[in-house]
Amino acid sequence: MIAQPSSKIRVGIQLAPQHVDYPVIRRAAAQAEELGVDVLFNWDHFFPLGKVADGKHFECWTMLGAWAEATSRVEIGPLVTCNSYRNPDLLADMARTVDHISGGRLILGLGAGFKEREYVEYGYEFGTPGSRIDDLARSLPRIEHRFTQLDPPPTRKIPLLIGGGGEKKMLRVVAQHADIWHSFAGGDELAHKLKVLEEHCAAVGRDPAEIQRSVLVGGDPAECERELELGVSLFVVRNPGPDFDFGELRDWLAWRDEHNRDDHDRDVPVSQLP
Repeated sequence: MIAQPSSKIRVGIQLAPQHVDYPVIRRAAAQAEELGVDVLFNWDHFFPLGKVADGKHFECWTMLGAWAEATSRVEIGPLVTCNSYRNPDLLADMARTVDHISGGRLILGLGAGFKEREYVEYGYEFGTPGSRIDDLARSLPRIEHRFTQLDPPPTRKIPLLIGGGGEKKMLRVVAQHADIWHSFAGGDELAHKLKVLEEHCAAVGRDPAEIQRSVLVGGDPAECERELELGVSLFVVRNPGPDFDFGELRDWLAWRDEHNRDDHDRDVPVSQLP
């Protein structure tokens, strides 16, 4: 049986830092916050993704520091940081610093990495999918320990989001460490992976309901009923640019508000309803 986390829905957006000048990204981030998005993500790559592999692109964590100053309410984070690109103790210090600049609004998203070009051009060892996940598994205890050594420490327990769905290794890492699991799967595939995650949670003595569920979405929110049934509570709309259009985001925010209002009304005694 798949355990069900909280039913309160949140909507995030991933603004791709590619093919545009930074002022355009800054305005898009401000607009997303004004519209009421819950989480503002970028990504951790060195070159554009998609069909056009070359062009303007900006670094993840420098941008997150700027967002921490430029925003006031929305949570911010990478979706996701590549574990291979930074020493884990340094990454913990960077995350703690952005956490303080933002007033406790950082989500630390982590993944094992997959873009070979980035590894080659920046001088990192690419390895294999398995070796990169092993590296991530070794890094996480170092990150968690470094948080306890920093002065000042983080303002809160920084939520750790882990992205990826490898069933043998990655989902075990999720079971051991994640506060949020971000999946690129949906429907029956997501249901299957959740069952695997539950098995890993049982093996490590973790309640799977402690792990929030997040998915990347697009299109009509009405078509995500299965994901809701599976306990997904964070829906991330991707906005790849270079022309940041917020029409789709508005639809998801309206759907979020209606869903959360309906859930609230079901929890309120009939005598207290307006």
